[in-house]
Amino acid sequence: MSGLNLTTIIANVPALLIGFAFHEFAHAYVADRLGDPTPRSQGRLTLNPFVHLDPFGALMAVFFQFGWAKPVITHPQYFRGNPTRGHMLVSLAGPLMNLVLAFIAMVIWVLSLSLFGNSSWMQMVSMILRALVIMNLGLGIFNLLPIPPLDGFAILRWVVPGRYAHILQVVETYGMIILMLVLFTNILNTVLYPLMRGLFILYQKGAIALLTPFMGS
Repeated sequence: MSGLNLTTIIANVPALLIGFAFHEFAHAYVADRLGDPTPRSQGRLTLNPFVHLDPFGALMAVFFQFGWAKPVITHPQYFRGNPTRGHMLVSLAGPLMNLVLAFIAMVIWVLSLSLFGNSSWMQMVSMILRALVIMNLGLGIFNLLPIPPLDGFAILRWVVPGRYAHILQVVETYGMIILMLVLFTNILNTVLYPLMRGLFILYQKGAIALLTPFMGS
């Protein structure tokens, strides 16, 4: 979606810290609301990004806009109601938070460009906001992949009928191998980047449509 250079990488860093912090906080918050005391007891109910960082996942995010943070540990037996449903809700919270953040960042970006134009100081702000949009789109989409240990796999467990649970257990055994194959093959370029581009354009049009009634002609 954009060429990587030092300026782009520098802009990706605050986007990464914000994206990871809100992603993991969303997991922890939903688990906490469902009755699991584990995230709170481990200090994960926070927006401090350094509590959540995974070094390798952070590097992947800086350079490729796809990555992961240190997983929030939960114990579904504490969840009120169906534990599998609770685990699905906790898993869904992180990627959804990223997708919402991406749209909020897009709205701020479009509004800033409308108010301040493309002045010299605005160029850096614009680059950071753009990185925030792209990073959160990447984190949201990537973590929805139905591959263990990503969030999408927990969502898949809720959707797939119980009679196929043994198949999911086999897939989970080889999850990291599958994830590495996805990361180091052309799947990101052929599937995820086009999806990111499509959502980027959709968000852009949505932000413009939302703000147009409030902006001068």
